[in-house]
Amino acid sequence: MAIGKKTNQVRVNERVNASAVRLISAEGKQLGIVSSREALRVAQEQGLDLVEVAPDSNPPVCRIMDYGKFKYETAKKVQEARKKARGVQVKEIKFRPHTDEHDLGYKIKNLRKFLEKKHRVKLTVFFRGREMAYIEPGVALLKRVAEEVEDLANVDHGPTQEARNRVTMILIPK
Repeated sequence: MAIGKKTNQVRVNERVNASAVRLISAEGKQLGIVSSREALRVAQEQGLDLVEVAPDSNPPVCRIMDYGKFKYETAKKVQEARKKARGVQVKEIKFRPHTDEHDLGYKIKNLRKFLEKKHRVKLTVFFRGREMAYIEPGVALLKRVAEEVEDLANVDHGPTQEARNRVTMILIPK
């Protein structure tokens, strides 16, 4: 075992090391406080496992259950939760200050798709060479794009100069 790692091992059957335990049946009824040997005997008679569910309480709480089935169901719940928990994804759309109308329309169409899927979108305008001295057209472009999709999105961060050669704006879905 590595130092600093937290172990979440559950004690099962003979590994329950308390002298007395609060026993809960497979149906969920409390059977009272019994010795751990007696609890293990009762579990084995039913063909099930004795599982320590609350080791920190006094006395520890143990439940009679099918441990393999319990592990399987717990793993399924974790997998399902991971599937449902979708992290916030930030999509990026890049522009140039003199992007053509057709290209701009195509990028706005993609932007709308991202916003409908509830993604945050980062709009970036890149400048090259002498364009860096005149960032106003890029800022105007970002404002125009934000106006085009104002029915789907709100501006999270307005047009800000991120580096010498780019201006960004972040849109969040309504």
